[in-house]
Amino acid sequence: MYTPNVRHKLHLHWLKIALLGVILVSGWSATAQNPNRRTENLINYDQERIHYGFAFGGHSSKYVFKYSDAFVTPSFDTLHSIVNRSLGGFKIGFVVNIRLFQYLDFRVLPTFGLYENELLYRFTNSSNLTVFKDATFLEIPLVFKYKSQRRRNTGMYLVLGVNPSLEAAARGDEEADIETLETKNWNLAIESGIGFDIFFPLFKFSPELRYSWGIRNMLQPEVNQFNAPLEKLLFHNFTFFITFEGGPSYLKRNKRR
Repeated sequence: MYTPNVRHKLHLHWLKIALLGVILVSGWSATAQNPNRRTENLINYDQERIHYGFAFGGHSSKYVFKYSDAFVTPSFDTLHSIVNRSLGGFKIGFVVNIRLFQYLDFRVLPTFGLYENELLYRFTNSSNLTVFKDATFLEIPLVFKYKSQRRRNTGMYLVLGVNPSLEAAARGDEEADIETLETKNWNLAIESGIGFDIFFPLFKFSPELRYSWGIRNMLQPEVNQFNAPLEKLLFHNFTFFITFEGGPSYLKRNKRR
């Protein structure tokens, strides 16, 4: 089975990135709490009804699966096991943030995500067969954002919601007649995460860690050598987001001053 080398270009050290983000946030937070620094940026920002912005980030995704009853039948007695592998990708999108209450917002984030997924089929004769899937998905996460009380120029928040997604581009199979793992072209996932709001004079910067649990079985009912050993195929994703948000009405009001 074809195994493009593109995944090596997209693969990132996710744990290192996450730790670096936490360190940077801690440093900025400590600076913001310095008693010698009296400036408070975007004082009335949270009173605005709606904010816009953009987001980008790197992610790591993988399939989480369950074996079918067919896996233990003589038809697959040469198949030793199936191994999932986490691969990297990239996301970019827009942010629409709507204030509901003092500490609760509703966010819509139309996003394009580049995904790569891989399953390794291991056989008893020590041979391996790799199934590699790549796709571009249009995602529309709908999440609630619960914010802590702002302390000078920083604040912490939690997000929780759902993420419907639709495959926007073909997987790029080189030959249509090649038998491969058949998956569905749309998904639904539950998302949760944690982040920090850091207020600068003209915008708000927010690093965020988010995890996505796919709840729809992505496995097509077609029976072939790749689908038959599996009963369920779910999609899990871990993302490190960076968002930049501003408020048009806030900026317009400050220009008049």
